[in-house]
Amino acid sequence: MSESNASTILSPGLSEVEARARLLAEGFNELPATGRRTPLRIALEVMREPMLALLLGGGAVYLLLGDLQEALILLAFATLSVGITIVQEARTERVLEALRDLTSPRALVIRDGESKRIAGREVVRGDLVVLGEGDRVPADMLLIQSADLQTDESLLTGESVPVRKIAGKDGQLPAERRPGGDDLPFAFSGSLVVRGSGVGEVLATGPRSQIGAIGQSLSSMETEAPRLQRQTKRLVGIFALVGGAVSVLAVMLYGVLRGGWLDAVLAGIALGMSMLPEEFPMVLTIFMAMGAWRISQARVLTRRAAAIETLGSATVLCTDKTGTLTENRMTITELRTPHGKLLRLPDGANGAMPAAFGELVELGVLASAEIPFDPMERAFHNLAKERGLGREQLNSPDRKLVRTYGLRPDLLAMSNVWWSALAGDNCLVAAKGSPEAIAALCHLSADRVASVKVSVNAMATEGLRVLGVARASHAGDQLPDKQTGFDFEFMGLVGLADPLRPGVPDAVSDCRAAGIKVIMITGDYPA
Repeated sequence: MSESNASTILSPGLSEVEARARLLAEGFNELPATGRRTPLRIALEVMREPMLALLLGGGAVYLLLGDLQEALILLAFATLSVGITIVQEARTERVLEALRDLTSPRALVIRDGESKRIAGREVVRGDLVVLGEGDRVPADMLLIQSADLQTDESLLTGESVPVRKIAGKDGQLPAERRPGGDDLPFAFSGSLVVRGSGVGEVLATGPRSQIGAIGQSLSSMETEAPRLQRQTKRLVGIFALVGGAVSVLAVMLYGVLRGGWLDAVLAGIALGMSMLPEEFPMVLTIFMAMGAWRISQARVLTRRAAAIETLGSATVLCTDKTGTLTENRMTITELRTPHGKLLRLPDGANGAMPAAFGELVELGVLASAEIPFDPMERAFHNLAKERGLGREQLNSPDRKLVRTYGLRPDLLAMSNVWWSALAGDNCLVAAKGSPEAIAALCHLSADRVASVKVSVNAMATEGLRVLGVARASHAGDQLPDKQTGFDFEFMGLVGLADPLRPGVPDAVSDCRAAGIKVIMITGDYPA
């Protein structure tokens, strides 16, 4: 939907005065940021660590006793550890701040009857937001218009497959507003529009949105002190009590037996210091700081050096699937013809693709958007480009898209009608969608439908997203109002998957070799 005509078909939206009032009352449309840790604050946090406190305290006592060499050694190591930690954590804070600045998209809103682009952080409750392919949804909203709209909600649900959206109608709104699931009238902050267009009325912004609720739940989590830190603190406390008791006893005995109370106090302090295990905190602190520095070389941010000890003692690793183990994009991994022939990809990646499978991919491209945003449509385009399929047909300047039939809740399939000068009066109709919908469009017999279901179940068991593909030919200028008006021919099935990241198998093997059990947490079907 273009900016020029968006305002002509909708209500005028909020006025600028109303928008400013709501912005002042409810705040900016952004997640609340925790207090930024300045270098001074980081230094104070670091020096409260029991290991460093012991080093600094020991150095100060040696300095008071006049043992300059011991004092300088302890203070030098403590200062080095503090310096490394401050530099490392301050750099992490700067990177995190830069990442926060990238999370505020632009938004096309309608105010005072006119459409205008504003910063996403300035969107307020009640704004009318116009959505198009490639837009990032700036806030939670109720859709009042939807034209074949699909969004990628993987940021909220972990599911890489886009979900369909419909316009909300009065009296028919779901009781619960949550992400995930098809044919819902809500769009959520942080999701990406991959197909179609729509207009929504903002219901919630910032911390009141679904992604804001996730951020608040994470910020309210209480962090537990690392095990090594607790053990060191307890060890320091025990040695302090024992050393203090022994020192007091030594002072009393020395003073009573020899009568020199000043010498007694100095002897007691020296005895107490000799009982402090200053080497332990010095070694452990240096190792933690060096560990944070080494892990930063692998481009891993460590906000607190104490996390290194927790990471080193991990025995179970729970990981998300979509976007973590996988690339969060769809690729075609299997093709099946109506006659049962099967081609697995990328098998034979360097060889020519058989004609029947090549035609299946070409029809999938023709049934997709010319400039795709949908991950599954991108998969068709990418495979056709990689294999050099249909270059003459798909890139022909004579070919023209005549009409598009979008997905509908009652028919989960879409079709594109193409005209070509080479075909004369005949138009090519390419369709793709759920296997059940494509089977219905092709009017398959009961036996053939059962055969298709067997193939679909076999592919789904392998974790594939399955689409059916069909084609039809239409003569004349008059096109039917619905896809069911064409005489479709079933052309086959396409299996798509979200591929693993290249380094994942080796990473999982390394974890297992280190005694770490890896558990994948995903919202996919159990199979």
